[in-house]
Amino acid sequence: MKFSAPGLVLMLFLAVISGCASTSTQDAAKPSSEASASEATVPTEESEPLTNKLKWSTASEVDNFGFDIYRATVEDGPFERITKIPMAGAGTVDAPQYYEFVDSDIDPAQDYYYYVESISIDGVRERFSPIIKAPAKRPADGVGTKGSEAKP
Repeated sequence: MKFSAPGLVLMLFLAVISGCASTSTQDAAKPSSEASASEATVPTEESEPLTNKLKWSTASEVDNFGFDIYRATVEDGPFERITKIPMAGAGTVDAPQYYEFVDSDIDPAQDYYYYVESISIDGVRERFSPIIKAPAKRPADGVGTKGSEAKP
């Protein structure tokens, strides 16, 4: 999927990898022209933190200052910026660039929705990606399990 942002020529690859930040079942660093579906991974120990990892790439960049990441708990928002400071862009380059952001402040029983916003060196901000869903890592307590519903 191609998106247009000032100064950015991109082959959009935005993937959300669910589970441990260090574990995935597919190589998400390869550029693609389509947004990738989320994939779930299972942590090896209960004590390992669950995260959502976003990965994207650009085919080239012109005057790219950086990116901000936005998150919501419903697809229609409201979205909140979760990057304290913008992630650095590559400025002006003709080579593909690969980016990654790990959201470690999540509730494992909550679905999340993300998008990436590009920022030019002139301060122009534009939504860079489609909204992509990161599904919950585990069901909410008592929801969706047999025998968990209260009986009158």
